[in-house]
Amino acid sequence: MSHSRPQTILFADVSGSTRLFESRGDVEARRLIAAVLDALTQVCQQHGGRVIKTIGDEIMCTFPGALNGVLAACDMQRRMGRDINFVRDSLAVRIGLHHGDALEEADGDVYGDAVNTAARMASLAKREQVVTTAATYDSLSGKVPEARSLGKARVSGKLLPIEIVDLVWQEDTSGMTMVQSAVRIGDLPGTGAVLKLRHRGQTVELKPESEPFAMGREPSNHLTVEADWVSRTHATIEYKRGHFMIADRSTNGTYVRIGEDDEQKVHRDELHLRKSGTISLGQSFGVNTGDIIYFDAD
Repeated sequence: MSHSRPQTILFADVSGSTRLFESRGDVEARRLIAAVLDALTQVCQQHGGRVIKTIGDEIMCTFPGALNGVLAACDMQRRMGRDINFVRDSLAVRIGLHHGDALEEADGDVYGDAVNTAARMASLAKREQVVTTAATYDSLSGKVPEARSLGKARVSGKLLPIEIVDLVWQEDTSGMTMVQSAVRIGDLPGTGAVLKLRHRGQTVELKPESEPFAMGREPSNHLTVEADWVSRTHATIEYKRGHFMIADRSTNGTYVRIGEDDEQKVHRDELHLRKSGTISLGQSFGVNTGDIIYFDAD
């Protein structure tokens, strides 16, 4: 029988695992990822947490309280930075967590809003970063890590964007500017930012509060590009960490040209869209002559 209770959900995944498989081969890459997940499991258990499951290069954990999860997340990053085996192979993780109500099934798995929000925090985190909601951070008491505001982000199922923060887990924080709690969204710079997109006579304006803008071959995307070399959901554009970012999810990659610079191929990665430029889904600009997407970032 399932029941709902407050708990902290944490997701951590190995950063750059796709490139790891390409450079080290399947067997060695799987061994390295397994070693990372084992280390994260140990840290989770040391902080009273429970591993729900591992999926590929990702681990999902729960903790009884927000402080348990926050301290575990920071120790996970420290463990990655101290272990010579991980450092030698340039292995790192990105972590997202959130405290809230979650539905716990009889088999131990958990579902619900807190899980969705935690997964979203993990997707926003960069390599060697811990991202959580401002609400989770503000609920902490006692000696807690410092945090820096990352502005706001959209979470599926929530009407308005929510404030998020980056936890400062590094022990040597000299030269870094800290804030003890999240800055109010209205006080943040750049909240008036606009990204304009143009494609085949269609013009779209994206703002920081806009939902992630999906581009791809399927009609369900916000912008549909019907071509064999374009994936069903090829790439998304979203405002996060103070910038409009394009994230590639495709098979063939996304080509971006900023100003007069050379084109950059983005593949299973993301790129800051700045100034103005062009986007080509799945093909280099030298080949694609009809489906160029133009952007202007104000």
